[in-house]
Amino acid sequence: MSNYFRVAGYKPDDDFCFIIDSNGMFEKKWQLSALLVSKGLKILNITTEEDMLDVNIEKVEHDTEHIFLRASKFGKPENIDYKLNDKIYKALQVGDKIYIPNKNN
Repeated sequence: MSNYFRVAGYKPDDDFCFIIDSNGMFEKKWQLSALLVSKGLKILNITTEEDMLDVNIEKVEHDTEHIFLRASKFGKPENIDYKLNDKIYKALQVGDKIYIPNKNN
């Protein structure tokens, strides 16, 4: 199993949202979640590489020391319908960046 995680989150106090990727820094999803929550961030979705589909966000290389900010904007992320290969998925959009957190939905 991969330890590539993607998180969509929100910071209510400052009204901004984000998408971050971690590839190798954490062994379990809860470890990354705990770090983000301890910083006052709200986790909206956390997914593994196996469960998500990228639309226009390239994956990051393996890195055991960094978390990568992929997108951010003021306000909350948008939940959108996205058509890919003749199938409509539930996707998350932050700014111009889009991904499908659960390819099985």
